[in-house]
Amino acid sequence: MEHRIDPITLEVLWNRLLSVVNEQQVTLMRTAFSTVVRESQDLACGVFDTRGSMIAQSLTGTPGHINAMATGVRHFLKAYPVETLRPGDVLITNDPWQTAGQINDMTILTPVFKGERVIGYFASTCHAPDIGGRIFSGEAREVYEEGLRIPITKLFICDEPNYELFKIIRANVRTPDETIGDLYAQTSSNAVGARELLHFMDEFDLDSIDPLADEIIMRSERAMREAIRALPNGRYENESWSDGFDEPIRIKVAVTIEDEDLFIDFNGSSPQSSRGINVVLNYTHAYASFAIKAAVSPEVPHNEGAFRPVHVTAPPGCILNCLEPAAVASRHSIGHFLPGVIFGALAPAMPGKLIACGADPIWISVWQGKWPVSQEAFTFSLFQCGGTGARATKDGLNTTGFPSGVAGVPAEIVESRTPLIQHLRELRTDSGGPGTYRGGLGQWTEVSYRGEAPWGISALCDRTRFPATGLEGGKSGAFGEFLVNNSTRPQPKAFIPLVPGDRVQLNPPGGGGSGDPFRRPLELVLNDVINGYVSLETADREYGVIIRYLGDQNQLVRPPEVYVIDEAATELRRARKQGD
Repeated sequence: MEHRIDPITLEVLWNRLLSVVNEQQVTLMRTAFSTVVRESQDLACGVFDTRGSMIAQSLTGTPGHINAMATGVRHFLKAYPVETLRPGDVLITNDPWQTAGQINDMTILTPVFKGERVIGYFASTCHAPDIGGRIFSGEAREVYEEGLRIPITKLFICDEPNYELFKIIRANVRTPDETIGDLYAQTSSNAVGARELLHFMDEFDLDSIDPLADEIIMRSERAMREAIRALPNGRYENESWSDGFDEPIRIKVAVTIEDEDLFIDFNGSSPQSSRGINVVLNYTHAYASFAIKAAVSPEVPHNEGAFRPVHVTAPPGCILNCLEPAAVASRHSIGHFLPGVIFGALAPAMPGKLIACGADPIWISVWQGKWPVSQEAFTFSLFQCGGTGARATKDGLNTTGFPSGVAGVPAEIVESRTPLIQHLRELRTDSGGPGTYRGGLGQWTEVSYRGEAPWGISALCDRTRFPATGLEGGKSGAFGEFLVNNSTRPQPKAFIPLVPGDRVQLNPPGGGGSGDPFRRPLELVLNDVINGYVSLETADREYGVIIRYLGDQNQLVRPPEVYVIDEAATELRRARKQGD
């Protein structure tokens, strides 16, 4: 094949390649044992050329996994050069500094052989339901406390399981069947990808995928550089705050645009923490580079070329470039802030185009206890999402995992897979930040346990002290809340013991608004009130819209026609605001 491929052929080959990695992902989700992978889709799948450069990713995949995997594959190739690999070999690691930043994330790499030659690689990264050590939380003070750390090694050797490694993993995790089952699912999905890639190559008479990879990566890099060049050169700064563990964490960024290159520097951020909320540079790079792609050129294919113009730095020893043996289990609670703080920095360079801050860190709660009859132990990870920030021309999305892309877990799954009871799950009225475009809503949830034994939760919450801020005149969203029995506010990143009868309220926050709330169209405010997104009081106070309720206060179902805008009072209210 010639290095240059005509556009029509390239489009055909590109879409066929995407179908291969999407089949890899579908296989993984359908064979996974854990709800973390099957329901929440906390995963990433990708195909790589012989040099370890990512060519394409599957339809879904969290940035912290896919982007970190894209840079991490080179560590695999350094540890196991191509000449040391044989057909049927499968490699594994969960080293935080080489892949996705925490030891709960397992990365599996499979070389693809065509005859005696390696012609590419498939990789996947998934959040394991358990990896031993402390229960998943931010409490640890060293990575050694957080569970089993696996260096890059062979999980399968010439198609034979590495039984000694499997025995070690099984003996060190609380959920051996789920954890081992997911490793087999990852291995199987990589094998499906490899099979389909070979079919694809036979179909189009390809002896190597490297020329195709070169063309795809080159075009992606060129498109990203053109998009960056369209922005005004300059240095743009911003900062944000996380709850942290014992004390708040400052995230400071400077984004410098120089022609067709973009530099992101986190100098000035807090030093690394003594607790498990630290972020490795690989993970920092993952979410920072994702933010630029999402903001500047979201249509560019996600591969090695899209990363090359984006340069990410953070001082060694800071919260975003922690040094071993720092604890890192809850690194997402800091890392998920990065797109929001970067968007805030870029706002002057891209007015009217960016999303406001959202709930950001997805809430990952880990529940532990015993089944009522069998007294068998259970450990369950529950993913919950707050609201996204308002978009440039639309409201934010309710209860949506951004920037992670991870989905929440349905109540039916919670109650069928655990002895937990979900009593409440509904949108939080008034949680979306007011603005011309309103922030997305968080949610109210309440959970109890139907057993008589002690139980507990590691909640891993954030934005309980620092709300999602608005953009361009929009206001902040509601704080997140972690409550026990509707009164006690425990440490949000520690394991909390509970007793039978306790009820846990986990209320993820809302996203920030965008634009002046008093410029929000009246009919949109009315619709928000009718839908229960905004209260009558907030419509008046924050939006300057006076809405009268004309129905019976005792009505459970309130038809839309019982809400009417008092146009004269609204006009006066908004006029007074403009005169202030």
